Amino acid sequence: MSVKFAVLGHGVVGSGVVELFYKNKESIEKRAGTEMELKYILDLRDFPDTPYADKFTKDFNDILNDDEVTAVCECMGGLEPAFTFVKSCLEKGKSVSTSNKELVAEKGDILLAIAKEKNCNFFFEASVGGAIPIIRPLHKCLAANEINEVAGILNGTTNFILTKMYNDNMAFDDALKLAQQLGYAEKDPTADVEGYDACRKICIISSLVYGKHVYPKSVFTKGISQIDLNDVQVADSMGYAIKLIANVKKLENGKILPCVMPMLVSHDNIISSVSDVFNAVLVDGDAVDKTMFYGRGAGKFPTASAVVGDLIDSVKHKVTVFSQSWESSEDDSFIESVDNFKAKWYVREAGKTPYITDNELTFAEAQKLSAEAVIPVLA
Repeated sequence: MSVKFAVLGHGVVGSGVVELFYKNKESIEKRAGTEMELKYILDLRDFPDTPYADKFTKDFNDILNDDEVTAVCECMGGLEPAFTFVKSCLEKGKSVSTSNKELVAEKGDILLAIAKEKNCNFFFEASVGGAIPIIRPLHKCLAANEINEVAGILNGTTNFILTKMYNDNMAFDDALKLAQQLGYAEKDPTADVEGYDACRKICIISSLVYGKHVYPKSVFTKGISQIDLNDVQVADSMGYAIKLIANVKKLENGKILPCVMPMLVSHDNIISSVSDVFNAVLVDGDAVDKTMFYGRGAGKFPTASAVVGDLIDSVKHKVTVFSQSWESSEDDSFIESVDNFKAKWYVREAGKTPYITDNELTFAEAQKLSAEAVIPVLA
């Protein structure tokens, strides 16, 4: 008997999931240990020219009320109706794999609790880093470690823009336009360039690593829109590259400090050489020291690869995977204020040569140095 599954959404990622499944169906079934059948694709649009046009439905209830469907891939994006659909599927005992970082960052604790109650799974490897395997390593391979810090480049669009500024001396606006032309940036690039996309991803990582739900509203987030070409050139002359870094560390007082900011990364640090749309995540654990995960952080097939990997896990696991979970948080008292973020700082102010402070300062202290730009140095 084959395992039947459904795909919610036939956009970039959803269509990639379907194409990848049919392309590699034989090897996917071998890894899942059973025959598999795509029974439904949910989308309000018509796709009459696809070879699987008979799979489409516009009614979510067709999927929800079909007891043969035991696994669902959510590739719609956004909070609604994705949250309602995923919640309903989990309540029916159908495992869900998703690429939806906004959904996981805002509602992950709720959905994980339902999955546990209904003895199914809510998987989200694709929500962070696209094809980069980072979620499973954090709760499985590195589970014996106390994780001191996770830091990395979690947004390919901003990394592409900064790479063009660095390599080709392009102004920010020109680099952004090129990113849009190449399809790396949306028509409205706000979520990328202002850091919101990276914020959602570090929320998911922070929640998983430290066991309590971290909401985006609790994370200081600053994007790259105020970085100019001169900053990039001066930083390079000082031996640094400017990167948008999503970071979370555990402090001595027991609190955690997640944040997203442009940071100066030393040329000696391997993250500084990560270019174009690639992502990299550096994990600092007490047993492994530093481990880095690198690869394409987005795109149709890289993201689909992670979703289908989760689908295979959904088919193989007959019970809830408890290690991939965290608690709800009633408040953010376990999160340290960004005012206490400590680093050396790059300072730019009118009429003066930019410089890096000799000593570490708190974020609050550094903001008093210049009204133009202060950028932390990644330790």
